[in-house]
Amino acid sequence: MSPIHFSLPTQVFLETDAVAHHAALFARGKKAMIVTGRTSAKRNGAQDDVVAALAQHQIPYVLYDAVPSNPGIATCYEGARLAKESGADFVIAIGGGSPMDAGKAIALLAASPLTRDQLFTGPYTAALPLIHIPTTSGTGSEVTPYAILSDDEAQTKRSIATPLLFPQVALLDPKYQAQLPHRTTVNTALDALSHNIESMLSARRTPLISALAASGIRAFAETRAALADGTLTMDDRTRLLYASLTGGIAIAHTATNIVHALGYSLTYFRHIDHGRANALTLATYLDFLEHRAPGVTAPILSATGQHDLAAFHAMIDALIGKKEPFTTEEIDRYVPYAFASKNSHGAIIDTTREDLRALYQDSLLA
Repeated sequence: MSPIHFSLPTQVFLETDAVAHHAALFARGKKAMIVTGRTSAKRNGAQDDVVAALAQHQIPYVLYDAVPSNPGIATCYEGARLAKESGADFVIAIGGGSPMDAGKAIALLAASPLTRDQLFTGPYTAALPLIHIPTTSGTGSEVTPYAILSDDEAQTKRSIATPLLFPQVALLDPKYQAQLPHRTTVNTALDALSHNIESMLSARRTPLISALAASGIRAFAETRAALADGTLTMDDRTRLLYASLTGGIAIAHTATNIVHALGYSLTYFRHIDHGRANALTLATYLDFLEHRAPGVTAPILSATGQHDLAAFHAMIDALIGKKEPFTTEEIDRYVPYAFASKNSHGAIIDTTREDLRALYQDSLLA
């Protein structure tokens, strides 16, 4: 057996009323910065719970609620400026992947004087402590060392990666997701599924990570019928949070690969939700790897409860619904970005430009 390396420096609590039950964990600095979007954290009660927990320990806070979907670099520099001016010495990120990734970049920039180019390359020397409270079940950012930002100059999404971005605490509460729109629930669940699957097909996979990811895939599969008809219970929400958590832990060790390389342009140029963008190519990705390495997808099909790849395709298609139209010209535009992404070379089978073009064509034009 190859050597196994595993690290999870984040305290994780998955339970109802997690913030209230673990309010003592917020006593880790003199002033907090709450990073979130405009409305969701207020609507679902997460922000009120955090403010109450801070009040218990008489910790003041500054609110930065200007994080948009797919945040860019300027958003994070602005948040870091506010953090430094206000004297905040730790960051609490509430929301889906966008606020959590922005919170990480803000924590890094507030503690390290990084230029725009250094933001993605380092060297990284310090970051403010982080507490993450996810309000969707998809990104797993609460347990990863990554932050994904939109880079308008490069016309793609780019990743910051450093162990300094692991949150110290992650508080996962399914009640914050009770009011999520159905399409958001489905798209984020598909993101979690892609994380777990990509980790099991990564060149860096280990038996430990694959077992963890498979348990997340099974949790997703248990909610599939409810995802399809929108009848999710709180137990279903908890299962999806678990699937998101395992996906985050898994990709923290393996990173993502081909599906994400293909998906970034779909999100950047066509503004397709990240999880949906992944799902558009996910089934074809399994076909590609199974053709090159027969039998490699069997553990994934078993975990999803699907007897073959055709059934897997049908499952994904049912959750995606009607696909967006694409042209050959669009695909030709996306291929160089996908090939330039280091993700495209992280699976058990490496890819050429023509492989990526074929994956796009078979997924989007078929």
